[in-house]
Amino acid sequence: MSATNKKKSRSRLYLSLGTTAFGVLSVVKEAKLAREENDTLRLVDAVVSTAKIVTGLAILYREVKRLGDDDVLLG
Repeated sequence: MSATNKKKSRSRLYLSLGTTAFGVLSVVKEAKLAREENDTLRLVDAVVSTAKIVTGLAILYREVKRLGDDDVLLG
């Protein structure tokens, strides 16, 4: 992989990590609101969104492993 492609991949990875963090906050807020209002449909939506986030994190983890040992996230 060329240095340019590696840099783009890292930038994309960091952006994905940031958007996933905001997604977690949104899902937590949605779940809390659903529980307060006893809204089963919103709660189901929060659960499905959580599954999406977990899957996204698994994909991001795989990408971190592919970047190699020189990546900041790997130490």
